[in-house]
Order: sequence, then structure tokens, then C-alpha cells
Amino acid sequence: MTVSYFTKRLALLLLLVAATLQLQAQDKQLTMEDAIINPTLLPENMQQLRWVAGTDDFTYIRENNGTKALVRGSATSKNQRDILTLQQLSAAVEAVGADKLNSFPVLHWRDANTFVINAQNSIFQYDLKSGKATVVTTYAETADYTELDPTMQRVAYTNGNNLFVSAPGAPDQAITDDANVAVVYGQAAHRSEFGITKGTFWSPGGSMLAFYKMDQRMVTDYPLVDINPLPAKQNNIKYPMAGGKSHEVTVGVYDLRSRKTVYLKTGEPADQYLTNVTWSPDEKHIYVAVLNRDQNHLKLNSYSALTGAFERTLFEERQEKYVEPEHGLYFVPTKPDQFVWISERTGFDHLYLYDTSGKEIRQLTSGEWMVTDILGFSPKGDELYYTSTAESPLERHIYAVSLRNGKVRRISQGSGTHHAQLSPNSKYIIDNYSSQVTPRKIWVLNTEGKVLQTLLNANNPLAEYQLGETVIFPIKAEDGTDLYTRMITPPNMDKSKKYPVVVYVYGGPHVQLVTNSWLGGANLWMHLMAQKGYIVFTLDSRGSGDRGLAFEQATFRQLGTVEMADQLRGVGYLKSLPYVDADRIGVHGWSFGGFMTTSLLTRHPGVFKVGVAGGPVIDWKYYEVMYTERYMDAPEQNPKGYEEASLLNHVQDLEGKLLMIHGTVDDVVVWQHSLQFIKKAVDEGVQLDYFVYPGHPHNVRGKDRVHLMRKVTRYFDENL
Repeated sequence: MTVSYFTKRLALLLLLVAATLQLQAQDKQLTMEDAIINPTLLPENMQQLRWVAGTDDFTYIRENNGTKALVRGSATSKNQRDILTLQQLSAAVEAVGADKLNSFPVLHWRDANTFVINAQNSIFQYDLKSGKATVVTTYAETADYTELDPTMQRVAYTNGNNLFVSAPGAPDQAITDDANVAVVYGQAAHRSEFGITKGTFWSPGGSMLAFYKMDQRMVTDYPLVDINPLPAKQNNIKYPMAGGKSHEVTVGVYDLRSRKTVYLKTGEPADQYLTNVTWSPDEKHIYVAVLNRDQNHLKLNSYSALTGAFERTLFEERQEKYVEPEHGLYFVPTKPDQFVWISERTGFDHLYLYDTSGKEIRQLTSGEWMVTDILGFSPKGDELYYTSTAESPLERHIYAVSLRNGKVRRISQGSGTHHAQLSPNSKYIIDNYSSQVTPRKIWVLNTEGKVLQTLLNANNPLAEYQLGETVIFPIKAEDGTDLYTRMITPPNMDKSKKYPVVVYVYGGPHVQLVTNSWLGGANLWMHLMAQKGYIVFTLDSRGSGDRGLAFEQATFRQLGTVEMADQLRGVGYLKSLPYVDADRIGVHGWSFGGFMTTSLLTRHPGVFKVGVAGGPVIDWKYYEVMYTERYMDAPEQNPKGYEEASLLNHVQDLEGKLLMIHGTVDDVVVWQHSLQFIKKAVDEGVQLDYFVYPGHPHNVRGKDRVHLMRKVTRYFDENL
């Protein structure tokens, strides 16, 4: 099916459904608390829905009349039963010395009848047959990050900058004991880029632990100020800025049996990136995707887990602009010498079957669409289950591909977005589905796509609220590329009148705002604004996520330029509508969206009357090495690009009203960005408005977010 055909069909369907919803809507209005922190207005979900190890069963947490219980069901039967209440679990762990549990901790199933929980600095095991809990092991109260091993009997944890392992019946093992706090172990490296989410990697059997060692001594200290003590306290972090010294990373391997550590001999230069750490099934090898600092040359290397010695480079990938590895190796369970690799080498993320000598056996998927996730393999290891955007960039569907011949079949049904969990025996799938008009449905499927049962068909939580119409449609970029947009109009809109518009913008890598999911991916603040009489418009410009390399790399070395051109195409479309007031268009965004908001007001003055920029990047020289140099190269390599993108060079061109907002302990886009902009505005005699959130990092969360969005809303009300 072509994207153009899908787009026409989807647009017609969404228009018809949105019109129907409009007729059915009630008169209730959203409050700011509703829009930001009211969980009852989110679609119903099934808490901790997961498969039980070694079975066809699943469990989830259900609350009924104030009592929380663990419910068990089966893929092959529609019968469900309560198997454990929170009170029973709490009593069991209290009997072995724990405090009362106020909620169900995350459950990790070991087998059909036992699960493990990590709570109160202890690992507890609960046996459903006996109804008793036992303490597996305990660990330091000051521990930070923790990770259970595959046997669920040991836990790795960080304490300060060092790494430890706690195991049953023995004192905790200190894997590292480094007094220099600038050298950290077991924490996510490289600022959590390249798909990195953690810093420890258990071997399949749990007898060895690989971990990141991150030496930050060469990285400049960056001050964050805590205003709570008297006097205020300076807390330094290590923040490597573009063009500056980056931290140096190695990978250690600790053997719990010998209590010895070896380090992989990953070689020079020291400021390379070590990504996608993966164990071989036999625990003899560790694979690392090694990326140079320029991020345009990747080597997939194999190392000995026993000695750390370099063994071989399986293959290399090069791109003129950048290579961005984000996935490890997925070993075929029945053929431990074969694995699947995800690569964007052809312009889109696709699947490739390799053997461990580095030979490519075959490319499994192809086309102008993205593989977005791997779910697992079939029991015989002859098929791989995955999700992708093959139907449309707006959707996610579940597929199977044959490892023998690359034949693909679609499993999921229903236009929209599907998130999946594959059962332990790879025979069944839990499909969590939504679309623009479907709050949530959760099905159990077999791997042929047949719906075996419906676990949840969520009601519309907004049925009593008066919502405007939401439509999703494409417009064309200057080069003819489809740019997907979402427009929310006020309830009962009179098209003979003129309405102000708020453009919500992000536009940066790895983010997609417009999707065929519940409410089209919009949040409730946008609907609140529509209720107040605004049209709310969002466009995913080139540079944003899940559309392939050409779409994303259009912004290379010129962040902000192509994205603004696309946003202005959206503004041009808005101005063509007879019910849009072209003199009352505002823009709001956070982080990269704050950069875009400020860029649009300064580099294209007069287009927007009002802007609210939160946590904005102002000058890319002040942003972190890994992200910035991927998209901009280093400052000395691309001085013109940095100069044009620096909003310090455009302050004097600001027109309209601009409110800039920043958290005072932002460790992502550091406070210095907006302070530099304010300083330059003072120097140039340019007026703008400014507000800070003391003690907040990059995002303002919790009840303070209600305050934030009230401030944003009031600014538009007063000026737009």
C-alpha cells in the first residue's frame, strides 16, 4: 500500500470520525489540573500486564473497591482469577522483616509459581504455593541504580561512583573501589545517546557482569546551584560541550566466581563511543559497536569476555554524515552463531541476518519505512517478530519475517499504533492498541494474528467533555516531502469568524508528535487551548524521527534552518484558511522546541506575534558533545553552521512578545543558554519576558507543571 493512498484514506476516515465525535461531545470543560495531572482522563490501562515465565499465562494488577490484587489469566482461556492481594504480599514480606507495602512493586517472574520483587533495598522472592516470602539478598540503603541478574538471585548496584554486587549468603562484593568521584562505574555512558539506557550488562547465566567505566577527569566541571541551603550550595556536574573534551569510556568484565575484572582492549582514540554492548549466548564473547567521535564510521567488534582481548571486526558501516547505532545484537535462539542486526545503511532501519564471523547471510527487510522494535523469535528460530512503520509513518504494526527467505507477513489488525509483548514460548502476543479515535484496546493474539481474547476495551475518558475537531493531514515541504500535521479546532467553531493559532513545535531528532494514536498524539493542554478558542497546530518537520535518514539528515550542519522552512510552510497553510487570524499566530515549544520557538521569532520576525520558549538551546556550542557533533559536527569543523544557528546572533531581530522559561538546575540544556540570551538582550536593549523554576531540571513535573502551563496559557491569553 502506498503512503499517498493511505494518506487519502486516513484523512477521509479521520474527518468522518472526528465529525461524529463532535456531535456526540458533551459540554464539560477541561481545567488545567484535568489537562496536566488528572489520571482519570487518561485511557484505562492494565497495570503491570506481563507474561509469566515459562507459561502461556499473564498477570496484571487490578483495583476493586480499594483492594489491589494480582490477577492471572491465560492466552488459551478467558478465565481470570485473583491470585494474590497486596495485603497478602505485604504480610508475607513483613513477616521476614520488611516494612508495609503501599503498592505492588514491579514483579519479575522466575517461573510459573515464583516471582521476585526489588523493594526496600532488598530482593524478596514470593512463592504462590506456600504464600511465603523469603529474603534473597539485601544491598546498601544508599544504592542508586540497580539491576537484577537473569537468575534473579543477584543484584548489581551503584553506590556513589562505584559498582557492587549483592548475592545470597555473602557480603556485598565491591567490584570497584575508586576514590576519584570523576571516574564512575556501572552508569549509563555517553550521555545516554546511541540507545544507551544503563551501565551494567549481566551475562546470560548471571555469572559475569560487564559494565561501563567512564573517566570524566578531563571533562570540565559545570556548576549547578542548590538554593535550598543557606548559603546556597554549588553542585558540580561533568558536562562535555561540543568541541570540548569528551569523557573516556572502557568496558569492564567482572567474573563473580574468580572475583577478577578484565577490561576490553578497545584501543584508541580514547574519546570514541562504545555502544550496544551485547553478550554472546555462551558468555565467551562481548560485542561492542565502536563509533568514532566524528560518528561516521562504525566497527562491530568482538572481544574475549575472559581476557578482554580484541578478536575481530565483524563488519564496518560508514556514512557521509553520521551513523547512529541504537540496537545490540539479537541472537537466533536455535543458532547461537547467528544474529540479527538493525541498520539504517540503506536509508531506513532494516533487519540483517549475520553469522558471528561477520558474514551477511541476507537482508531480511527492505523498503522506505522503519523497523522500530524487535519483539523476539519464533520457537524454532525461523521467524522474527518486529514492529515497523511499513503501513504508514503515522502507524506501528506487528510483523513476522522468515529468516530463511525474508518473507514478511503482517500480524496486527486495525489502523493505528500497536505495542506488543511476545510470550515466553513465542506463541502469543499481547497487543496494546490505540488510534486517533480508539482510547485503548488490549488483545491476546496468536502469531498468525487471530484475536484470541480481548483483555481491555477502554471507554473514552473524555466522553463528557466538549472537545474540538482533530484532523491529521500532510502538506508538502519545499522539496515535495510529505510533512504530517495535526490541527485541533475549537468546539462548535464558526468558520465565518477569525481564530488565533498556537503552533506547538519540537522538530528535533528522535521525536514524532503526529501519530495515529489516541487523540492523534496530542495532549490535553492542546484541547484545553482549543476549548478556550485557539486553533492548535503541530507539524513534524524534516529532522524529526522515524522517517529515515534523508528526512532526518536534511538538517545536518544547519540545525534550525530546514526545520523553520517546514514550519513556515505550515504557517502558510494556516494563513490560507479563511477562519485563521494571520495576525494572531503564536508558537510554543520546549528543549529543541524552545530553540525552534526562539529561532522562529528572531530569524523570521513578524510571522509570529507571541512565543513561549521553554528550556531552549540558544547556542549549540553550549550543548553536549555526542548529540551536537552528530548533527552539527564540531564547532571548528562547521563554524558557519554554528554561527547561523546561534540565537545570540539574532537577538536584535526579535519582534513580538517572547516568554523564556528555564529550570535553574537543568543538566540537559544548562541554564547558561537562556541567561546568555537575556544578557545579549540587555546589551542590545531588547525587551522580553523571563521566568525560572528554582530547583527544577530540564522538565517541570508534578504539581508545579500546572503552574507552568497556567503561565504559558496566560501569556497567550494576554498577548494573542
